Amino acid sequence: MELKKAFGAALKHARAVQKKTQEDFAVVSSRTYLSALERGMYSPSMDKLDTLASVLELHPVTLVASSYLNAEPEMGVDVLLERLKEELMVLHGPGK
Repeated sequence: MELKKAFGAALKHARAVQKKTQEDFAVVSSRTYLSALERGMYSPSMDKLDTLASVLELHPVTLVASSYLNAEPEMGVDVLLERLKEELMVLHGPGK
């Protein structure tokens, strides 16, 4: 699955799970833009990703990780989390 579409699916799914409507994002985004994101027409900026995640009460990385799980469903949550942990340990060291 293309990453823009995978992100859109992740955003829409997270919104449904959190029982949020597109109107709940009105303070941070127009319904038109949110709909376009959910349809995979655009990719959000880092700032917009952070803002959208805050409305959903999620860490922005959760939305990004969910996007990659949509794009590569064979990976699975446990495999992705282990990979992220290993890569972050290399980049930042343990306990940081």
